Amino acid sequence: MEIKELQEKVELHLSSVWKDNVKVSQMQHLSGGACQDNYALDLISKSGKQSLVLRTDKGASLLSSLSKKDEFKVAELVYKAGVKTPTPVFLEETSDVIGSPFFLMEKIGGKAAGRYITKDKELDSYRKSQMVSDLAANLAKLHTVKPSSVSDEELKQKLKFVTKENYVSIAISDLRQSLDELPESHPAIELCLFWLESNAPSIDDILLVHGDFRTGNFMMNSEGLQGILDYEFAHFGDRHEDIAWLCMRDWRFGRLNKEVGGFGDRKDFYQAYQNTSGIPVDPFKVTFWEIMGNVRWAIGSAQQTERHISGKDKGIELAAIGRRTAEMEWEAMRLIEEISNAI
Repeated sequence: MEIKELQEKVELHLSSVWKDNVKVSQMQHLSGGACQDNYALDLISKSGKQSLVLRTDKGASLLSSLSKKDEFKVAELVYKAGVKTPTPVFLEETSDVIGSPFFLMEKIGGKAAGRYITKDKELDSYRKSQMVSDLAANLAKLHTVKPSSVSDEELKQKLKFVTKENYVSIAISDLRQSLDELPESHPAIELCLFWLESNAPSIDDILLVHGDFRTGNFMMNSEGLQGILDYEFAHFGDRHEDIAWLCMRDWRFGRLNKEVGGFGDRKDFYQAYQNTSGIPVDPFKVTFWEIMGNVRWAIGSAQQTERHISGKDKGIELAAIGRRTAEMEWEAMRLIEEISNAI
């Protein structure tokens, strides 16, 4: 759909829903990756001018991602928990308006690009002083959302309500099923899944997990953290999942010595997280979920490529992601060797 047509449809729909003469003064496409489309727009109505972002799916979303309806509801939960995140504004659940469901959220400042977060001189001062502690504190606040605090039973089921006793086995089983659905074999992933099954740790609590908490999914500028984004992979699980995902090698953007997102050190992040949550971080559990995360990303990369090869949703970005599968397999096995030697 052309921008002008999209602008007109959104304008007409919001005017009808809000019973107001809503005008979209401008709209522009933002980068959204392989699965998402984002548009910046300015709305003018009786209540004033609002700078917003429209978020919708592009083609077929990943099988494990939430619908726009559920992602919006998660954003509301996180916002109410005090996490620094864009204010959720409006949800359109149907595909009638623009061809797919969408939601509107506050437009915030800053940039999310990995190389900007990890290397740009504009962030040098903030990177050295507050970046780690700000992200750790906000992640700890996100983790205060528990199944018991979610009143929407439908959403609770979409977030895959589990118990401390069965969560790890379910997570591994889901990965094995996804692996079996791929058309080609991956012996390295099979090896990693066997290790995960044999070394599963206990879980201290089940809570909301962001699911993609990494460099690239939070907005920064010289003034600091502007907001955490992208909740389409949120689910109930173990707090160590999010910490491990942020520490994965793939999200360091070349700064491999800075194991936390390419900008920080583990001990500092662990301590900052504990300062807010009151709960110590278990390094073994982080490594376990880091291995699990690499396996998940390896399978996800293969799934993305299969979307292209099958013709279901062709695109050079999807095709290129497939090369990451072998990288993640190597990293998962490296971590297994490292932790096995340390035990």
